[in-house]
Amino acid sequence: MNWNKDFFSDIKWNGEISNREEKEKVAKKIADKVKDGDVIGFGSGSTSLLATIAIAKRVKKENLNITAIPTSHEIRFLCTSLGLKTASIVEKKPDWSFDGADEVNSESWLIKGRGGAMFKEKLNIVNSKETYILVDSSKFVSNLGKKFPVPIECFPDAIFSVKQELTRFPIKSMDIRLAKGKDGPVITENGNFILDVVFEKIDKNLEKELKSIVGVIETGLFIGYPVTILQ
Repeated sequence: MNWNKDFFSDIKWNGEISNREEKEKVAKKIADKVKDGDVIGFGSGSTSLLATIAIAKRVKKENLNITAIPTSHEIRFLCTSLGLKTASIVEKKPDWSFDGADEVNSESWLIKGRGGAMFKEKLNIVNSKETYILVDSSKFVSNLGKKFPVPIECFPDAIFSVKQELTRFPIKSMDIRLAKGKDGPVITENGNFILDVVFEKIDKNLEKELKSIVGVIETGLFIGYPVTILQ
């Protein structure tokens, strides 16, 4: 017996999607890259949501057989409602992946993680032969951290010790990300908390330095990863 998936057929993004026209154009570009038999890592965020819809339309129209490896509950539920097969990265290795970004600089360094899925997003990237980062014109910055803080995913019991360690870095502000639909902190896809940190400067070593702190599970800095920016 199969579940009734009508509950997930009306999934909507939380709020209005900014620059929707640009995002839908790049979503179509990534859908055009899909080939029969592909195992694809699906990222999170509004652009990935639009890309998932575009891919599902093409799969249905051309009767393609693909498998999605989603990085968030939202995208997994959306894939299921649209008839796309899903698997975990434990079961299958992605041939290629796509994802969005909050910021990208001229060196293809990224800030990601507003959806709280950066750990699974990095898993897809490092295990894929190629990863496309889907962006609109608003995502480009001269210096990372200009528009968004750096999300730092922390094990809940380590939140105070991590905050103490972060004071060694040149930071402007640091806040626990609070949920809007519930009391208390945002919970990541892995059950952890997020610290949103604004740094005075982001250099090539910062990601590694932050991940050396005991209790830091992952960060929203993506520095030096082999990605292709698609606009």
